[in-house]
Parts: sequence; structure tokens; C-alpha cells
Amino acid sequence: MDQEPRRQYLIEYLLAEQNARTEIPKDEFSQKRLLRALFNVREPSAASKEFLCVQDEYLSEELRLKGITDIADLTPLKPDIYLWQGDITTLKCDGIVNAANSKMLGCFCPNHGCIDNAIHTYAGIQLRQECAKIMRTQRRDEAAGGAKITRAYNLPCKYILHTVGPIVYGALNAEHERLLESCYRSCLALADKNGLESLAFCCIATGEFHFPNERAAEIAIRTVREYKWQTKSKIKVVFNVFKEQDHEIYARYLGANM
Repeated sequence: MDQEPRRQYLIEYLLAEQNARTEIPKDEFSQKRLLRALFNVREPSAASKEFLCVQDEYLSEELRLKGITDIADLTPLKPDIYLWQGDITTLKCDGIVNAANSKMLGCFCPNHGCIDNAIHTYAGIQLRQECAKIMRTQRRDEAAGGAKITRAYNLPCKYILHTVGPIVYGALNAEHERLLESCYRSCLALADKNGLESLAFCCIATGEFHFPNERAAEIAIRTVREYKWQTKSKIKVVFNVFKEQDHEIYARYLGANM
């Protein structure tokens, strides 16, 4: 089965779950947008073995078509410190960091551009199910500054570390900065606790949470360096950026020996 019939099957299954009568578009681009939207809005619940099999085959092929980048092929800018610009869902390493929200279930906004949406989309519906199990056990929203770990399912990494950054309303303050530093420290400690040898950080809290990009990068780099020095951790850290603006900022700070 190639991608078109897989996509058709997945769309029909998800529409039937919702008892929705929506005409399936004919073109590939619109079908992909519809399928992603249906993934995004689906509540965490069980699905048939056939659905999971087709979904996993579909997402695996989509990943192959996008192309996988292996951390082993990257060149560090500093010992065990890397800067990489690209789609974090295509990075093969031990763990990637997801900038989650306090509900910890992923982004429910159809086709939203946030990293939380992308990670949950391409990991598959199993990720939302695992996150829901964690939250049912926890019985409260996730506080900013902590971290949780899950499997990565259909992504090329092994694990996803979910952290909630501070939301900046108005002027940036010391508490925002403390919480962002805590996000990085919590993820690093959790990665080391679980034996991860490499971890890729997204630009936590700089998008929908409005943390200023430059200050966020400064805190991220300083915190990682301090953690590695204080704990003697050998973990390899990738600073993953998507926008050219962030690449310029990180490249400047990483070259400044701060």
C-alpha cells in the first residue's frame, strides 16, 4: 500500500469516529492538511490495531520522504554542544524536547504551526494516549519548569521530554527567567536519569509563550554549560532552531565563550 490509500483510510477512519460527513479533497496537499487536522483534534483514546498499523506505516514513510538527520553526522561547535537548523521531528538522537502546554496533551488546534503540534502529529496518536495516562496519574496540570519523559513512537528519536515554559505577559521578569532555566535543568537531569546520551532542545517558550528570543538563547546556553560543568554530565546537547533569526542568535552566543 502506498501513501495515498493509507491516507485515505486514515481520514475515513477518523471521520467515522467523529460521525463527520466531510468530503475528502482530491489533491494531496489538502488531504494531508485534513489528516493532520483530524490527528490534532482527536481525543486520547484507543484505536484499532489496523488503524495503528496503517498510521505507523504512513508516518514512517512521510518521515523517510522528509529525510532524517543523524546527530552522528553533525559537527559540534563546542565539545558535546551542537547547533542545528531544521525540523526537530526528523532528528535522530536519544531525545528531543517538546515545548508543551500545562495540559500536556499536545496542541488541539488544527494544523497549528507550534512544535507541540508537529511532534504529536508525526509521533502518532499513541503519544497523546501516553501523555493522558501521565496526566490522569498526576491529577493536576503540569507546572512550568518541570519535565516528563515519554516514548517517541514514530519519530526517529527514542524519547520525548516534555517541558512547560513560562508564559510572558508584559515585561520579562526574574521569575520568567528562573522558570526557563528550570526547564533546561529539569530536562537535562531527566535525560541523564534515563541514560540518554544525546538531547535536542527546541527554543523553549519563545513562540506562543512570548519569551524574548535573545534572552532565551542566553539562558539556554548558560544553563546547559553550567549543568554539564556542575554534574560532569557527558550528554551531547543539540540546540535546535528553525528560524534564521534564532540560528544567528545561537551561533553568536556559542561563539562568544559566554
